Amino acid sequence: MKIEELTEIVNQKLDEYMGIFYPQKIFKSMKYTVLLPGKRLRPIMCLESARLFGAEIQDALPAACAIEMLHAQTLIHDDLPCMDNDDYRRGKLTNHKVFGEAIAVLAGDALLTFAPQIILKHSQNLGAEKLVKLMDEYFQAAGAFGVIAGQVMDIEAEKLYTPYQMYDADETEKYTDEDKELLHFIHLHKTSDLFKLALRSGAIIGNADDEKLNALTEFGEKMGIAFQIADDILDETSTFEQMGKTLGKDKAAGKLTYVTLYGLDKAKEDLNALIGECFKILDENGLKSEIFETILNKIKNC
Repeated sequence: MKIEELTEIVNQKLDEYMGIFYPQKIFKSMKYTVLLPGKRLRPIMCLESARLFGAEIQDALPAACAIEMLHAQTLIHDDLPCMDNDDYRRGKLTNHKVFGEAIAVLAGDALLTFAPQIILKHSQNLGAEKLVKLMDEYFQAAGAFGVIAGQVMDIEAEKLYTPYQMYDADETEKYTDEDKELLHFIHLHKTSDLFKLALRSGAIIGNADDEKLNALTEFGEKMGIAFQIADDILDETSTFEQMGKTLGKDKAAGKLTYVTLYGLDKAKEDLNALIGECFKILDENGLKSEIFETILNKIKNC
């Protein structure tokens, strides 16, 4: 299947799973962000990972959609005034601008628990052992060892780097090794953890062995970091119409990004190197995937 076909399947299933129940406002808020137009990269990666190891799409759809719900939860909370304070996401008003801050917080909380319920309810055919593994993967990525850890350090980094402390791109030598380790930690957990969750979940559903699971884990980590570098580059070079969100806020807020740390040219160079490493992992492990190759090329050509 092509990416466009998988995107449509995911969108239809998300709409099906995201019913409107009582109290309606919370479910409308949850559904609003989940169904915002997007690339659906994470669920597509989950489905493709499962396919690589012989699983049927239907077997992986609940987990794939749950991961997209978790991603939506991170976006809702990330956009809040107490965090990144964004008014737009994917060209639409952010959740708290539509439903208010209190409902947006609760919608994020609700999605965090609603998503694994989708897996448990709709994946019983996978058997108890796989379900336990999928739950372990989900909660590891969703919790204090995963995306929350990345978000915490992203917030803490803002306290360390005010707009007056940031250096010009050609003065990156003023940054320390600790700065670089901090940025790597943020990227690893805010972005890569959900990429790894998608790939590992699909592989578990498809009965991948430990060697292939480890290869996909490394692939997801590198692709996630590449994706975040590309996003940092686009924040410097793109437009609102292209990105669907306010640009330049990271730099204005003194946020630690790949571009502020290494400069635009180095960021592009490292992005290309990481994409090359991702292709190498696929090739060396016999993971032939047109879907993954297409995603990698889109990230590279940001």
